[in-house]
Parts: sequence; structure tokens; C-alpha cells
Amino acid sequence: MELTVYLAGQIHDDWRQQLKAKASERNLPIVFVGPQENHEDSDNIGEAILGKQPGNLQKDDAASAINNFRTKVLMQKSDVVIALFGEKYKQWNTAMDAATAITLNKPTIIVRPESLIHPLKELSNNSNVTVENIDQALEVINYCFL
Repeated sequence: MELTVYLAGQIHDDWRQQLKAKASERNLPIVFVGPQENHEDSDNIGEAILGKQPGNLQKDDAASAINNFRTKVLMQKSDVVIALFGEKYKQWNTAMDAATAITLNKPTIIVRPESLIHPLKELSNNSNVTVENIDQALEVINYCFL
């Protein structure tokens, strides 16, 4: 068995690479997918495909449409969604992705620090599992292979 895992969450640090490395060390049969991790490419994809837009609103709207298309395709093909909430960055995209995963009835793991227990209580209550770090998230997935 092989699992496809969508990694939702901020793209400003290397948490995805850390998780992938730990899964590789365990030889877990996992394919990881997720959002465009290059922030500039993500912000500019609308103009890259559709051409120069007349203003920032249209530029953001075009990029959003294409990024949402990518997210929907990859999330629907995923077996599991891990949504990481960190302390440092705004988490609007992560919250949207977690809610989408839950709505799609995807098995969902929320990763959040203790400081975010209260603001994420509804998402945590609707996800399948809530953990405090990526190691615990990987342990949950590893349990599927035992």
C-alpha cells in the first residue's frame, strides 16, 4: 500500500522537507503533494498563464483561481491531509485547506502548537486527529502500515 499525503500549511520554512526526510528514513511508502512552495511563483502564476493583469486585485484573483485549482486536484487525489498551523505566520490558507479536506471527508491531521488550542478548537474537533508536531503526525500515518 502507498499513501498520497497532501501537506497543507505555510510555505515559509522547511517543515515539509523535515517531514519528508523522516518518512524516507522509515522507508514509508508515501507520496507527498502540496501547494506551490515558491511564494513568488504562487503569487505570479496567474500572470504567467493568463498574461499581465490590469491591477493587483485581478493579479491576485487570477493567481488564486489557479492555486485553488491545483489544491483541489491534488487534495482530491490524496489519501490523507496534514494541515500544519505554526506560531509565526497568518494561517488563512491552512485553515481553508483544512476545512476543505474535512468537507471532502479526507482523513485529516491537524498539527498545532499548544498556543493555538483555543483558536483552532472547531477545526480540531472536526478533523480526525490533532497533534502538536510533525513527528506525532508521522506516527499517526505510520500506524496505518502496522
